Amino acid sequence: MPKALVIVLLLCAPAAAQDFFTLKGHGGPIMDIEVSTDGKIATASFDNSVGLWSGQEPRWLDGNRAAVNALAFLSDGTVIAGGDDFSVWHLGSDKSDAVQLGEHKGKVTSLAVSPDGNLAASGSWDGSIGLWSLSQFEEMASLRGHKQGVNDVAFSTDGSQLYSASVDGTIRVWDVVSGQEIRQLVKHGFGVNELIVNEPEGWLAYGAVDGGTRIIDIATGAEIADFSLDRRPILALAYDAGGHQLAVGDGEGYIMIIDTKAMKITRDFRATQRGPIWALAFSTNGQNIHAGGIEDIMYSWPVATLDEHGQMAGNARSFLVDPNTLPNGERQFKRKCSICHTLTAGSARKAGPSLYRVFGRQAGTVADYVYSDTLNKSDIIWSADTINALFNEGPDHYIPGTKMPMQRIAKQQDRDDLIEYLSTATVQREN
Repeated sequence: MPKALVIVLLLCAPAAAQDFFTLKGHGGPIMDIEVSTDGKIATASFDNSVGLWSGQEPRWLDGNRAAVNALAFLSDGTVIAGGDDFSVWHLGSDKSDAVQLGEHKGKVTSLAVSPDGNLAASGSWDGSIGLWSLSQFEEMASLRGHKQGVNDVAFSTDGSQLYSASVDGTIRVWDVVSGQEIRQLVKHGFGVNELIVNEPEGWLAYGAVDGGTRIIDIATGAEIADFSLDRRPILALAYDAGGHQLAVGDGEGYIMIIDTKAMKITRDFRATQRGPIWALAFSTNGQNIHAGGIEDIMYSWPVATLDEHGQMAGNARSFLVDPNTLPNGERQFKRKCSICHTLTAGSARKAGPSLYRVFGRQAGTVADYVYSDTLNKSDIIWSADTINALFNEGPDHYIPGTKMPMQRIAKQQDRDDLIEYLSTATVQREN
């Protein structure tokens, strides 16, 4: 699933099962949710951080240099994490305890831990799968064979094999010891985003870009059931083994619950008014489904009463006002900048540095933000001309190696209006 931090142990679960609740505090969309065996919740966000939740209060684990896409709990309660900085990290109880296992050459989209807790697997958009020693904190092997990015990975029950899903439309099975590909289990016409492996019951479920949600025989690849609806893409899967429940999240904001014993859909809930479902996880007893999307809030619904509670608004907090009602310069800021940047004096919990007093400031100099090496060494001074060039050329061309998302503002008038808005908005707000 869908995709450098730190960690501490949590004291208790955030809410009683069968209660609807939310967890608020992130500064960007929720990209992954993981639940430990004793019910602790970890959330990964576009804001570069992980939240570890005790009640409604998070412990923030900062250190990642870009959006965090994937998490996995280890047996000791610590966490491994990977994201858009291409790295896989083991996170300790303090920022100084964070240990980088290594790097890919593309963003890390998924993580899995072997049943014995000795290995971690990471899928990356560089097309490779990394195998990492969790005792030595080093790379053991790099599995290559997919023709495009790897979206998801999962170990077999005994840890001897690894399953991988890819943008190339295949699900492949690997021998962990030798690193050799054993077989292609699925060759789908569209990219496969998510998979769930259930060897005890003999099936594998996968979700694809075309909206396909299928359950197949894990030995033969034969289709057991097809739950594809006219909604695409599938972006998140979660499984509750005790209750035989498979949850499916899609790009149109629905959460579908499938009873895998009866092989039928039991719930189909429009969970968000706008935007996708990017992350799903069941509570340990299977009574709640936790979900994340474009908002900076994690939602948790009781499965039994899923459609009796409110939807996600489907908006980041910066979009609480309809951007279409705003002047053009402010609208450009809301659409292009606000999800990553504040206008106040502190960078807050955002993926980018504060823009407060940005004009005349040297790039890479906001004290409470961790920059890429590229910007740390930059001699750019932010001005109307340099901001115009940034969005005219695109950050990836204007500052090669930056963490800033690849985007342009094509129209000169839109760039001019944004710059005019920033020239006043970035000096008027102190808190």
